[in-house]
Amino acid sequence: MISTFVLGQGSFRLFRLAGIEVYLHWTWFLAALYEFQQRAGTYGSPAWNVLEYLSVFAMVTLHEFGHALACRSTGGHAERIVLWPLGGLALVNPPQRPAATLWSVAAGPLVNVALIPVLIAAAAIARAAGVQPGSDPAHFLYWLTGMNVVLLAFNLLPSYPLDGGQVLRSLLWFVVGRARSLVAVAVIGFLGAAGLALLAVAKASFWFGLLAAFMAFSCWRALQNGRALLRLERLPRRPAVACPACGAAPPLGALWKCGRCGTAFDTFETGATCPSCGARFAATRCVDCGAYSPIEGWTAPAPVVPGSGSVPA
Repeated sequence: MISTFVLGQGSFRLFRLAGIEVYLHWTWFLAALYEFQQRAGTYGSPAWNVLEYLSVFAMVTLHEFGHALACRSTGGHAERIVLWPLGGLALVNPPQRPAATLWSVAAGPLVNVALIPVLIAAAAIARAAGVQPGSDPAHFLYWLTGMNVVLLAFNLLPSYPLDGGQVLRSLLWFVVGRARSLVAVAVIGFLGAAGLALLAVAKASFWFGLLAAFMAFSCWRALQNGRALLRLERLPRRPAVACPACGAAPPLGALWKCGRCGTAFDTFETGATCPSCGARFAATRCVDCGAYSPIEGWTAPAPVVPGSGSVPA
């Protein structure tokens, strides 16, 4: 799942791979203990329960790396993955284009699709090697294959912020634009969260209830962001100025905020200088695509290197 929702507190760093930091939230251990208790007696040896949970952990990590690496391939940024009881969150920022967002989202489920023949082949090799049906190794491979399919199917449900909901948002973006597509999937996502909440009550499932609450919260944030983008789209635009990265004309108004004193100002009226404290910013962020560039470059297309500077308020 890709997200801008950060589980910062309570997470600790596990490792760094390909420039991406992987963090684990402390509640993961509570979930592991709960799962061990629920599945006690499934195998002849508890070591298989441990291997089972660690395998799901690895599967989710691969899924999130799919998101992160795909985002980077589009020119976006992805430096962090957080693993927690409800799965994983890849903190990614693809270029604000529907195609780039679609690829960044779809790459995660595609990892699960690629794992299906791998797991089937592993089961076939185990049978050829003499592993008996019903034995611990056979049951482990059968369960892992089924769990991969379940995770894939669940993630593809068209409910925000699941991958299926974000794929739907990317497809709608081509038709109705960035803001309206986000509002639409947020509304659909509320329906999905309500359905999951009912299922949680029917099954008396704490985890389904927690996931329903997370989905509802994510949809609320998406709805607020969508409404803000709609307001931004209605603002008049500054003529004869264009973002070097996406070509969009910047809106008129005090939409940038000084990183030193917090004053909101129109960076194009002041030449990227805060009118309150006099701070001069080397780069200004486009409110449409999120790219940074020197203010002098906002008249002709040029490559942009993201960096620090004045940011949208």
